[in-house]
Amino acid sequence: MAQIAVLDQETIDQIAAGEVVERPASVVKELVENAIDADSTAITVEVKQGGITFIRITDNGCGIGREQLSLAFLRHATSKLQRLQDLWAIGSLGFRGEALSSIAAVAQVEMITKPQEDLTGVRYCIDGGREQSCEEVGAPDGTTILVRNLFYNTPARAKFLKTPATEGNYITGYMEQLALSHPQISFKYMLNGQIRFQTAGNGKLKEIIYQIYGRDITGELIEIGHRREGLSIHGYIGKPAVSRGNRNFENYYVNGRYVKDRILMKAIEESYRGFLMQHQYPFTCLFLELDGGTVDVNVHPSKMEVRFSDQEDVYQTVKQVLTDALRGTVLIPKVQLEKGKKPDRKTQAPMQMPEPFEQKRRQEYLRRMEKEIPSTQNDPGREGASVQEKSAVPAADTVSRTDTVNQKGQMASVLREDEKRYGVREGASAAAGLQQMSLFDKKENFPFSRKDRSVYRIIGQLFTTYWLIEKGEELYIIDQHAAHEKVLYEQMIRAHKRREIFSQMISPPIVIHPSMQERQLLDTHRELFAEYGFDVEEFGPDAYCIRSVPHNLYGIATDRLFLELLSECTDSLEKADSREMIGHRIATMACKAAVKGNSRMSIPETQRLIDELLTLDNPYQCPHGRPTIIKMSKAELEKKFRRII
Repeated sequence: MAQIAVLDQETIDQIAAGEVVERPASVVKELVENAIDADSTAITVEVKQGGITFIRITDNGCGIGREQLSLAFLRHATSKLQRLQDLWAIGSLGFRGEALSSIAAVAQVEMITKPQEDLTGVRYCIDGGREQSCEEVGAPDGTTILVRNLFYNTPARAKFLKTPATEGNYITGYMEQLALSHPQISFKYMLNGQIRFQTAGNGKLKEIIYQIYGRDITGELIEIGHRREGLSIHGYIGKPAVSRGNRNFENYYVNGRYVKDRILMKAIEESYRGFLMQHQYPFTCLFLELDGGTVDVNVHPSKMEVRFSDQEDVYQTVKQVLTDALRGTVLIPKVQLEKGKKPDRKTQAPMQMPEPFEQKRRQEYLRRMEKEIPSTQNDPGREGASVQEKSAVPAADTVSRTDTVNQKGQMASVLREDEKRYGVREGASAAAGLQQMSLFDKKENFPFSRKDRSVYRIIGQLFTTYWLIEKGEELYIIDQHAAHEKVLYEQMIRAHKRREIFSQMISPPIVIHPSMQERQLLDTHRELFAEYGFDVEEFGPDAYCIRSVPHNLYGIATDRLFLELLSECTDSLEKADSREMIGHRIATMACKAAVKGNSRMSIPETQRLIDELLTLDNPYQCPHGRPTIIKMSKAELEKKFRRII
């Protein structure tokens, strides 16, 4: 029989490290969070070989005193908790006191730190959990920590690491999240000697989104702002046009902490229902601020999960705030005929715009050049000046004029370089400065009005499916099927809320033979089907008959159509909000009565459809998330015909 024994400290430390240090990205996350908790305003992260061989993190925070250094590397030693009650109101990112001890147990660690009040700093080395040296050194205020050869003493764990490139991508992802969650801190991130990004630390979240995600996404953002007692929500969400096929762009932060939470994920995706096609997910960068006592962050060692005391309230609030923002925004996508293929986010050049110090340098350069370069308006050497004027110019002035031309050439070269490297076009005047962010502030009015139809002109029908409408310098294209489908869907939902859905008896009734799960669905929600106009009765041991259907389905309802509806609804049977989801799917199916493509419509019918579309909360997408209307500018057409270049 095996004997029970207490594990030695080294084994305990390595087991504990396995819970906190999963890969190099875990090391970066824990150490940068410590730097943030140390009130740093500038943090630099340098990584080589995916962080497997080298990680260096430098901050300008409060530092650690010499007498506390050895304590900092002990398990469950922390300055962020003083008593048990502090667990229920945690305001810091780290609090368990496991990060430094866990990292030191599986790597070679060197720390150089200096509090502001001390004259000199301390260099402390610890390998595999064993202290190596502690000596006095000159150092700036703050802390620099180096982590070398991760898992050097645990080869069994090292072999499970991915390639350096893959591990580096994990670190890049964490650094992007940390930069987004703390726009007031200046982050500099270097990978294999190359700067991947650098933020200004000026608190402007949109600038960081621009650097990380690029111009296309940043130009399609909706600002969110909501505050009530105990909960505030702010940040940005993307318009449906920038959706993706995975959840990688769903970013949300609770009290400054980047987390993954099913409640928030569900609230976000439910708010986009009807705005996105199936299996498409939105871009979000949302910040939730709650009272510390209403959220538990002490759920998992990685601190990536949270638990809310009132989950339903958080869910409903987030969902409503985002839904209201989407419904209050013009969401017509713009078509660009000559738009080239955009590079993948991961393959884009590291810098999407000049670094903050580079922006200032270029602005100062342009201002200085504009002041120093004299105007050519009264210049005798200008083109068109008389022979007498030119002959009166001294030789020295000729040299000066040559220098001026060279300076102007340099100035133009700077502008061309910026446009080529960053896709940013600066004005010829230095006073204009860098204007690349101006596109974020453009507002767009809804193109049509029921009161004033003279502002737009219905041109006609294209391919018996699309309607062309001209307004000003824009061409709008409406998909008649998607638009009619959305009108019918909204009418069905409103009629259900007002209890005004009308049924139409059918003879003979439709007989169906649903599966066991579909029969359970019918038995559980038969009243809900009746509310939407379906009169369904049992018809033998395993059959049902449908005696009436919504009036707009009369003549097109079939057994196949109803079985398709049941199949779509069965996955909602066990969900808490199954009634709402089933109602949505019933209303969506009722849209089968919508006018189809390849159907001729008259201009009065189209005018009525446009008027009905304007009454909807969201006229921009059909119930399946497809756009109902798109637009194309006159300039894009003229480019295609080479009228303009």
